[in-house]
Amino acid sequence: MNGAQSIVRSLEAAGAEVVFGIPGGAILPTYDPLMDSKLLRHILVRHEQGAGHAASGYAYTSGKVGVCMATSGPGATNLVTPLADANMDSVAVVAITGQVGAAMIGTDAFQEADIVGITLPVTKHNFLVTNADDIPRVIAEAFHIAATGRPGPVLVDIAKSAMQARTTFSWPPAIELPGYHPVTKPHAKQIREAARLLATARRPVLYVGGGAIRSGASAELRALADASGAPVVTTLMARGALPDSHPQNLGMPGMHGTVPAVAALQKADLIVALGTRFDDRVTGKLSSFAPHATIVHADIDPAEIGKNRRVDVPIVGDLKEVIADLLPELAREHAQHGKPDLERWWRQIDDWRETFPLGYTETDDGHLAPQYVIQRIGEIAGPEAVYVSGVGQHQMWAAQFIRYERPNAWLNSGGLGTMGYSVPAAMGAKVGDPSRTVWSIDGDGCFQMTNQELATCAINDIPIKVAVINNSSLGMVRQWQTLFYESRYSNTDLHTGHGTVRIPDFVKLADAYGCVGLRCETKADVDATIKRAMEINDQPVVIDFTVSRDAMVWPMVAAGVSNDEIQYARGISPAWDREE
Repeated sequence: MNGAQSIVRSLEAAGAEVVFGIPGGAILPTYDPLMDSKLLRHILVRHEQGAGHAASGYAYTSGKVGVCMATSGPGATNLVTPLADANMDSVAVVAITGQVGAAMIGTDAFQEADIVGITLPVTKHNFLVTNADDIPRVIAEAFHIAATGRPGPVLVDIAKSAMQARTTFSWPPAIELPGYHPVTKPHAKQIREAARLLATARRPVLYVGGGAIRSGASAELRALADASGAPVVTTLMARGALPDSHPQNLGMPGMHGTVPAVAALQKADLIVALGTRFDDRVTGKLSSFAPHATIVHADIDPAEIGKNRRVDVPIVGDLKEVIADLLPELAREHAQHGKPDLERWWRQIDDWRETFPLGYTETDDGHLAPQYVIQRIGEIAGPEAVYVSGVGQHQMWAAQFIRYERPNAWLNSGGLGTMGYSVPAAMGAKVGDPSRTVWSIDGDGCFQMTNQELATCAINDIPIKVAVINNSSLGMVRQWQTLFYESRYSNTDLHTGHGTVRIPDFVKLADAYGCVGLRCETKADVDATIKRAMEINDQPVVIDFTVSRDAMVWPMVAAGVSNDEIQYARGISPAWDREE
């Protein structure tokens, strides 16, 4: 066969089932045999960025490696953002890109870009293939690297000349990567020390990150929470790792986290960090974060341990195995020394919970409260649905006001904060798990970056539901302008929802894309509109919710300041020490 046929055969052998992509000159030889594949479904997207985010969404809900494909030059560079996004959020994606012929590489040929060099900092690994004989081995290695250890994106750039060359297909019987051996089994001594600390701490907190989702450790996490009695905080990437209904779940920590979650970390004497990386959005001013806490940090990526915060007990390993080993050691500690008395700690936490619950105020301008809209979507669609947000205020409200009861129900761009993520990621999520209802909760700014993928959804029978939280503004930027720039609203008015002019009119746009377009402007119509969307399962649905532009995300820790300075609402800060 030729190299192009070998690519298709290799993708099939690697277990790929869906490819999101767009053909072009350098990748065209591969698209010809792709047409004949009985095992691969190709979904023609409208922009390569959409292909990358769709591959990520697919990886989330299917549990498989997401695959995207693009041509050389601008096709490949349009994948840079979704690859960087997947890298920050540890999502297993393989990107196949065409490259100009091997003899032309480095000559500035038409549609040539050094995509291997460009993506080196934002991928887990990448390859340039110029020999057709290398294709099966490289693709096998790419899938293995993407899915094992800390998951991440891998790019395979293949010269057009290699696609056209004759070769003999040979799938490698084993993966041999001498320099790549992810550690999954934790060190027993470190586990014992972590158990001892957890059994003797008086103010412990389990600080849980996205690694709990990636490792499939939700059941183990729940067992650890139950056994330890410790409060649990779940980061933006870990929502659903422990059910929100669990009495020990304090919600999300960080810049827009709950007051109890932020306070518990600040006052803790022990933090057991599980699959998280002490991100600046959680820690605030790092030097003042959790000043009295001993730190146990478990992560599969040794580079994350001690990177931002000094660690007392480092544990390298897969979180599922780490917690599985920790549970019996903790039980032994309890049997020997008894369970710690956490009554005073919980009394303090419950006081914070009672005094500073999550909430919002009704709007003054007559428009909908966006928090109410998002909360009702969550309550009507329920915990079995999948929720995929864009980036900004609506992202934070979706993290705060939807209750997550299971892992992989919440998708968002956490580390990179990519506007335009929601619609294509929701598309991929629906393809990855067609049985679930998938809601894209998007902002009017984000929606205008990738809404062309509605065409892909309509043509390919991918009936996602899109809630556009339309405040006619770049909402989070506007919030910062209100708080930090004396309400000087420089270039944040989008003209999409308030007043007589709507540019664009999202209902008409939805109709033009072959979707059902709905609009909701009053509180009385919110439930009926959401229920109408839930009844439509043969077309994508877009709802234009006209919401107040003055609504803000609270609580809030301003960038670069201590978490001790969290504001519950504008001008209202908790008095931390009144019970101590």
